[in-house]
Amino acid sequence: MNSTNNMKEQRKLLFSPVTIGPLTLRNRTIRSAAFESMCPGNAPSQMLLDYHRSVAAGGVGMTTVAYAAVTQSGLSFDRQLWLRPEIIPGLREVTDAIHAEGAAAGIQIGHCGNMSHKKICGVTPISACSGFNLYSPTFVRGMKKEELPIMAKAYGQGVNLAREAGFDAVEVHAGHGYLISQFLSPSTNHRKDEYGGSLENRMRFMDLVMGEVMKAAGNDMAVIVKMNMRDGFKGGMELEETIPVAKRLLELGAHALVLSGGFVSKAPMYVMRGAMPIRSMSYYMDCWWLKYGVRMFGKWMIPTVPFKEAYFLEDALKFREALPDASLIYVGGLVSREKIEEVLDLGFDAVQMARALLNEPGFVNRMRQEGLARCTCGHSNYCIGRMYTIEMACHQHLKEKLPLCLQKEIEKLEKQ
Repeated sequence: MNSTNNMKEQRKLLFSPVTIGPLTLRNRTIRSAAFESMCPGNAPSQMLLDYHRSVAAGGVGMTTVAYAAVTQSGLSFDRQLWLRPEIIPGLREVTDAIHAEGAAAGIQIGHCGNMSHKKICGVTPISACSGFNLYSPTFVRGMKKEELPIMAKAYGQGVNLAREAGFDAVEVHAGHGYLISQFLSPSTNHRKDEYGGSLENRMRFMDLVMGEVMKAAGNDMAVIVKMNMRDGFKGGMELEETIPVAKRLLELGAHALVLSGGFVSKAPMYVMRGAMPIRSMSYYMDCWWLKYGVRMFGKWMIPTVPFKEAYFLEDALKFREALPDASLIYVGGLVSREKIEEVLDLGFDAVQMARALLNEPGFVNRMRQEGLARCTCGHSNYCIGRMYTIEMACHQHLKEKLPLCLQKEIEKLEKQ
């Protein structure tokens, strides 16, 4: 009898409030900061507002606006948000719309590092070290030591701008092979000064950033950090180093950690799992040489990593064990209420979803009504393939009819 009662209590977790720093969410679901590609001119659009309002109306606890660059040099895409004073009124409209539906509004802040081009970010892309990034492709300039505190202050300014725009939380992107991650990973950080070498040294730039972020956040802004549990390739970070990184982030004041993995320039599908739809990706590209380069070499450059539901759970449980008192947010392959409840029962404070809420913005409300609710995402990753050029969208809800070649690719991938 007691066991049955305990199970019923656990099942109530999904729709119970959860507190992250100074912020309390109405339930334990968060729209993950998956790049929307809905910001032409690096500014918010009506499309961005409508999408996040739909997710908020769909019952989510918090929806997160993705991948806002803290400086122009941090832009990867021409449809990516660049956080600056002149776009604050537009962002305020987005947060007002989210709040009107009863959800909290979060924004992810970060810098792409070497994942860009000069024509997009305005300068030679920067990173922990100089070199050549095959995945952009571009030459890269290593940052000078005196530039690092200046960049850290840009993150702090990003927090201040987020507050002015009405956001309740910021998510600092410290994973996936972007700038902070490029300093943390031994694969991309070969510096000979105090910012390279040992893990302690490789964490110094992260320390600077978090110092500015927490100072700016004060007592009224929740601070979440997305980090890697593994980089996803040989020579990258593994749990032996990433668990200490998590402990450092908590010591620096982070209110919660999002446990992810993968490296966009070396193991992109480790982040999302499944296959990249190469035909769909190249179809939307407007640069002819890149289009044909991806068509010819895409499968080699972006290898498939098999999808399974809750694919990060095994590693995340090791973090849960190592950090018993931390607020930990699970992300990765959640598409059913049953699995979400299992993850929460295992001790995670909240869950993030991306593709499930693109496929069905009202999925959280449907989970409230249906005990066995499951989204209909087929994991073809069509939404990801197109987002590098145009807005992220699920093929199931397009108004236009797709070319036969793309239909066949999607059908093939969804049968795997």
